[in-house]
Amino acid sequence: MDGENMELMYPNVIKIGIPLLLAAVFVLHAVPSHSKKEFTGGIRTGAASIVKSLPIYEKLYKRSRILTFITEGFIITAIIASLFLIARPYKVQTVKSGVQKRDIFLCMDVSYSLYELNYELADYLEQVVSELKGDRFGITIFNTSSVVFVPMTDDYDYVVTRLEELKEYFSLQKEYYDIIGDDEYLIFDSEEQEARYYDVSAKLSYIEAGTLVNNSYRGSSLIGEGLASCLYSFPSIGDSTRTRVIIFSTDNANSSMVKELPELGEASKLCKKNDVTVFAIFPSEDAHYYMYDDNDYAGFQKELTEAVNVTGGELYVQSREDTVSEIVEEIRSHEAMAVDDIVTEQKTDMPVPATIALLISLAGSILCLGFLKGK
Repeated sequence: MDGENMELMYPNVIKIGIPLLLAAVFVLHAVPSHSKKEFTGGIRTGAASIVKSLPIYEKLYKRSRILTFITEGFIITAIIASLFLIARPYKVQTVKSGVQKRDIFLCMDVSYSLYELNYELADYLEQVVSELKGDRFGITIFNTSSVVFVPMTDDYDYVVTRLEELKEYFSLQKEYYDIIGDDEYLIFDSEEQEARYYDVSAKLSYIEAGTLVNNSYRGSSLIGEGLASCLYSFPSIGDSTRTRVIIFSTDNANSSMVKELPELGEASKLCKKNDVTVFAIFPSEDAHYYMYDDNDYAGFQKELTEAVNVTGGELYVQSREDTVSEIVEEIRSHEAMAVDDIVTEQKTDMPVPATIALLISLAGSILCLGFLKGK
């Protein structure tokens, strides 16, 4: 808390009141009083000059004049204090009430070509999520269609549980590939392998029922729609008090058979418009599961890099040198992930100084009046 300073709620009370008070004091002292020259009744005395010359009279006269001036000073002070109380003094405080929190969405392209990258990412994010304090975390997954796998939440135990489920899903994707291999037709080595194949397929279909909707005619890996769906999964998308980030894992190998609404470039502009920064994690070129030639790889990477740069984010490539854990830590230290202090101004009344001055002035006036009466 800092930046305190005193101000008046109604400063015109002082601007008008003080001049009027000064004018009243001037009239009281500068304008002659006719009452001193007029006899208004009572007992007339002679030899007044002799009485005035007595030491006791001079002493009492000086005492009376001093007490009168002191009383007048107390009364003026009381009036000024009252004016300040009416003007309502207050202080403005700049209060730091904490730091802005982050909303982080993990947006995962769950195409089978990404099972290894996605598994490592989900595995490491379990540790990251357990270290969050106040930030909210969510997960969306997509292929042909998108699913909000974890709505934005600060229930970190729930998030970790769901990440474990995703790791199991990616493990099943790998096992599925290991079973079918590169064979065009399914040929099983044993009844056990055949039974396992159908068991794995059934478990995979649990999630894919949501991510492969209308896959037969819409295609797969609809990257732009996947990113846009994640964007609009943020609660209160216009809320500017939270830092909004998407961690986007994809190989950008779009295999759509229809026009996406929106396409990747359009989705990235929507993210920028809504102050959401996108960080992409791209698979390594030498990954054994990558199914595209060098030209495809470079083109997919270039397009994705341009898209995330629009949002103020960056693209990170998984490699032997840059593991998923190192990439996530780089994302966490990025300036776009930084949060600012939440600063607000707070007004607090300050009646105490003026009240104390008023009470002291009134008490002083009463005492002086008592002495003037000979008490």
